[in-house]
Amino acid sequence: MKVNGKPYRTIWPHPARPGAAQIIDQRLLPHRFVVEDLATVADFATAIKEMHVRGAGLIGATAGFGMACAATAAPEREDAFARFIAEAAETLCRTRPTASNLAWAVARMRAAMAEEKDPAAKRRRAHAEAMAIADEDADFCRRIGEHGFAVIKAISEQKGGAPVNILTHCNAGWLAFVDYGSATAPIYAAHGAGIPVHVWVDETRPWLQGAKLTAWELGQEGVAHTLIADNTGGHLMQHGLVDMVIVGTDRTTRAGDVANKIGTYLKALAARDNGVPFYVALPSSTFDWTIRDGVAEIPIEERTGEEICYVAGKTAAGGEERVAIAPPGCQTANYAFDVTPARLITGLISERGIMRAAEEDILRLYPERA
Repeated sequence: MKVNGKPYRTIWPHPARPGAAQIIDQRLLPHRFVVEDLATVADFATAIKEMHVRGAGLIGATAGFGMACAATAAPEREDAFARFIAEAAETLCRTRPTASNLAWAVARMRAAMAEEKDPAAKRRRAHAEAMAIADEDADFCRRIGEHGFAVIKAISEQKGGAPVNILTHCNAGWLAFVDYGSATAPIYAAHGAGIPVHVWVDETRPWLQGAKLTAWELGQEGVAHTLIADNTGGHLMQHGLVDMVIVGTDRTTRAGDVANKIGTYLKALAARDNGVPFYVALPSSTFDWTIRDGVAEIPIEERTGEEICYVAGKTAAGGEERVAIAPPGCQTANYAFDVTPARLITGLISERGIMRAAEEDILRLYPERA
């Protein structure tokens, strides 16, 4: 997608440093656009853990490039090379527990390198596989946009061409993937086809990814949008101001339960109560085929309470400042995700098409997972 009219991805190989990559440091948006170099495995791990990058697809792609970085830095002797790669894999996988793309990408990188015989060949394969993961993520999101476009187009026709009002939560945009995004891909496809769309953007506490990221990227693409407080969605639905909800997911069970940014479950409940279609957009790398019960089996990341006790932003003088918003010593509980049960989901939109959030229909599009 574009930043000030220039095409960007969220991660790409460093043009001058083999094994390194460059990212957009998303902590600084929307006030500063900064490209950051990642040159060591520790850099990649920090970028994931401290949310320089975030979002299921981008976390996976960053892990892929992190493993390629490890292959570049690994010793020549084969046993030492193997130990170095195993340690790098463990370091990356420890960073964040909920998104399935992270472990998936690390496992895919290790499997690809295992097919080669010597360290030099493993390095070449690692760099090729990391690029393949990134390219695949972008292509899958583009295809999600094509399938989801049909849903938006149908609603537009039902409304006689009036704007389609879409509620989304957090940032499942191109900033959360390599390009296009998951939940935003159908929106961008509809906007590009001339269908009038308007997006209600949840602010998304505590990191404010909706306010800082989704609103910024929609503005860059010229998509009409309105920023709202997180708890506004139900009110809008009650008054007929939401035609559909599209969210992303960080992990999806084979039965169709989805783990997404905290607060998603509440939006799904409000949508069900008001008869509003609730869709989840996801590349298939987000599926965890080993589990069925999302509430019982998906690990939910708990983050530091500082994230909900402080807020950072731009001051009236143009500087940036972090301020406290809670009493000193306040007890906190900061759950990063919740699980929306399959029964509340109208449909899952993946690169292969739209399916019901039910195991038998998911396997219709992914029969190799039966």
